[in-house]
Amino acid sequence: MDELSPVRFEHHREALGIGEAAPRLSWQALPSEDFAGPAEGFAGPADDFAGPSAGCSGAAKPGWRQAAYELAIGDEVFRVASPDSVLVPWPATPLAPRQARTVRVRVTGEDGRVSDWSDPAVVERGLDAGCWQASLIEPSRDERGPAALFRHSFTVPGGIASARLYATAHGIYVAEINGRRVGDDALAPGWTSYHHRLRYQAYDVTDLLRAGANAIGFTAADGWWRGRLGFVPGARDTYGTSLGVLAQLEITGTDGSRTVLGSDGSWRCATGPVRAADLYDGEHYDATREVPGWSQPGFDDSGWSLVRSGSVDLSTLVAPDGPAVRATEGLAVRSTTVTPAGSAVLDFGQNLVGRLRIRVRGRRGATVTIRHAEVLDADGGLAIGPLRTAKATDRYTLRGSAGDGGAGGAPGVEEWEPEFTIHGFRYAEVSGGYDELTAVAVVYHSDMARTGWFSCSDELLTRLHGNVVWGMRGNFTDVPTDCPQRDERLGWTGDLQVFAPTAAYLYDCAGFLTSWLGDLAADQTAEGTVPLFVPRVDFPGPFKEPAPTAGWSDAAVIVPWVAYQRFGDAGVLRRQYDSMRAWVDGLTDLLGPGTLFDRPAMQLGDWLDPAAPPDKPWAATTDPHLVATAYRVHTAELLARIAAVLGEDSDAARYAELAEGVRQAFRDAYVTPRGRVVSDSQTAYALALRFGLLRDAEQRSLAGERLVSLVRAAGHHVATGFLGTPLICDALTDAGAVDDAYLLLRQTECPSWLYPVTMGATTIWERWDSLLPDGTVNPGAMTSFNHYALGAVADWMHRVIGGLAPAEPGYRRLRVEPRPGGGLTWARTAHQTPYGLAEVSWRRADGRLTVDITVPAGTTADVVLPGASPVTAGPGRHEFRCAYRDVADDPEWRLSRIPPESDAPHEAAPHEAAPHQGEQ
Repeated sequence: MDELSPVRFEHHREALGIGEAAPRLSWQALPSEDFAGPAEGFAGPADDFAGPSAGCSGAAKPGWRQAAYELAIGDEVFRVASPDSVLVPWPATPLAPRQARTVRVRVTGEDGRVSDWSDPAVVERGLDAGCWQASLIEPSRDERGPAALFRHSFTVPGGIASARLYATAHGIYVAEINGRRVGDDALAPGWTSYHHRLRYQAYDVTDLLRAGANAIGFTAADGWWRGRLGFVPGARDTYGTSLGVLAQLEITGTDGSRTVLGSDGSWRCATGPVRAADLYDGEHYDATREVPGWSQPGFDDSGWSLVRSGSVDLSTLVAPDGPAVRATEGLAVRSTTVTPAGSAVLDFGQNLVGRLRIRVRGRRGATVTIRHAEVLDADGGLAIGPLRTAKATDRYTLRGSAGDGGAGGAPGVEEWEPEFTIHGFRYAEVSGGYDELTAVAVVYHSDMARTGWFSCSDELLTRLHGNVVWGMRGNFTDVPTDCPQRDERLGWTGDLQVFAPTAAYLYDCAGFLTSWLGDLAADQTAEGTVPLFVPRVDFPGPFKEPAPTAGWSDAAVIVPWVAYQRFGDAGVLRRQYDSMRAWVDGLTDLLGPGTLFDRPAMQLGDWLDPAAPPDKPWAATTDPHLVATAYRVHTAELLARIAAVLGEDSDAARYAELAEGVRQAFRDAYVTPRGRVVSDSQTAYALALRFGLLRDAEQRSLAGERLVSLVRAAGHHVATGFLGTPLICDALTDAGAVDDAYLLLRQTECPSWLYPVTMGATTIWERWDSLLPDGTVNPGAMTSFNHYALGAVADWMHRVIGGLAPAEPGYRRLRVEPRPGGGLTWARTAHQTPYGLAEVSWRRADGRLTVDITVPAGTTADVVLPGASPVTAGPGRHEFRCAYRDVADDPEWRLSRIPPESDAPHEAAPHEAAPHQGEQ
């Protein structure tokens, strides 16, 4: 009998202070053997795979299956006859605010055997609006630049059984009690649509308090609230002009007494060593201005000012849905060079998001200056052009008193890491009058659990996948930003829309996406329009008011659908349903029910198509209104399916009818009877094939042939932008040209996925040629070296190369269908599904393909191998073998991929002589 994991509540990794009164519950049956899952960068398959050698047509060995479960919640036990173990309903009385319950589970198998009880898991609900007794406090004299310090002294009369601190801020904050930091999170309370949803955090601070005198302190800095935000010069004060803190400390005594201490007008404020703090420009910490003991009892704050009262709508306060931002890794310096000016340039070997932690010795008043960049220029200095106006510079002024013990260091050594900024960088230039210095790059991102792995016999592809992972880590920092380094870092909806399937495989981002989708719904306009970036930021000019934008606004429907498919969470569909309908219905009100998506004139289209002019990234080869109309069909069709899942049958019929009407308009305007599509581009055919826009099998076949011809004519170089790139390999696979998809993926000449890898990239670039072949930086204004969107191809790598995909929502049923090709000799992928670890690895040799799979408890797998009949595999490990020959092994194969000198006559499509691009 397998052991059970502790119960998990909703999508929380930590269940302290959650917002749900009746959290859904999940658990997993843990493998009885010692198998913890793959490590990062795991190598090729071993020779000693477990599981029976069933053969392609053999029956898989059946595994254990759950028939019923029991939940012990406090003193109550609830028994349910059900095989379900993911997001099952909370059976007990809903949790009251502050209430904690201990939950255990045990299960009964179909064989009648009963498991042991799982280890206990504790869930505790946070506060609702009526629980808050604290007031928002602001500095009496709010200085621009320096971070604000807030403090208060108090007395605890007796023994302490437990204590909770609930806190949030206008700005970002760090809390201390009795001189010790509260929590290990960073950039709290995070970035949300503040006027609609302001997160608060709950901390267990029992161990930080003591009977008698105590003190609490907060440091608050600008953050997203009023700091620089976006790419428009002078854009700041997006949400407000003053810093503020809201804090409520609740103490339960050993005698059962309860004391509530809230921020109010008796607190005092000042400024301290943080002289400047900005997410884009960096932080300046002057250690000579430190205030020793300021957050400890007994400190004399008579010279500090009383705070003033601020204002916050308590109804906007929400508990977190996803994990906090935390330090997850530290990287040592790989190499150091010295510039002609004498500065040290530190190379950490990896483009990352985080900040430096330095240990430095020097004289009092000397300042260490740290500048950050992703790449170096031709002279070996930092290439700061891609940062645009972001200064990305941190400064530390030394206290310099020898023998003072320095924070965490030997006498005379000072240790410092900024707390109110974050940078995207691989290189850091360090200068200043210090005597000695060492540094570590500390990696920060939302603390999601890693759930997906991939490697194969092509080292470049394995490195590409690693780059995708690092790109996600850097940009999933509280919100899914487009890039983490320059003066932008916004939650672009289109980027996440295309990357969501990859993200959901690599990391458990269910809670992260739930939070972001809540902001998306909050930021929609009254007409249902979804902003280009969420949280919404209203810049002057064309971004002042959101406009319907295909591929970007469609995130309102596509991202919840991906979350449902990958995490099995129908609740996110219900939660976002009104938002989805608002977007689709609002667009229908604007355009009509069966029309092209040809208004407004400005569409981003297949953004950053390699053929687009550098100064006009929207001017792609593919007609942007064709792209928009294709997405309109796709989104309406998805909404029809979502409505059916939710039991909204009339809506399902209505949106299916809408999709069919727009599909017909697409065909009439953009497709000829012979399957030619307007723009005659790779993206146009990929959209038509993947979104089901063609009339019948004959048209699909003809369009597929034309797509293959175009890909071959381009020499298997990428010719698609942000919206076409995630579809192109799947479209080729659907057209029966998986070998061409492999050639496209394994191309190393620019533009291609592997060109950046050959140029030393460690993340995904914004442009295919962010670094030019001569090693110089692309001079374009949009040249990011960490931009995850084009890494969406990893989803194809997982599903087609690796062969692992969900056949039912949440991987309740797996689809195991590896498609070897491209000369690869082995590949391996694994995913921690909601039910447990699933893994597929294959190797080929001597004309045989061997596939090993691991199927988690509670699931089954449909196994489809080349030339073999499908079989069903139950929980456990299995091995399958079949005959297989890779055409890439044929020396004539590559020659056969070269297009003929003359192609079929081009058949003009409707409107092709007058593409809509000119309307940009």
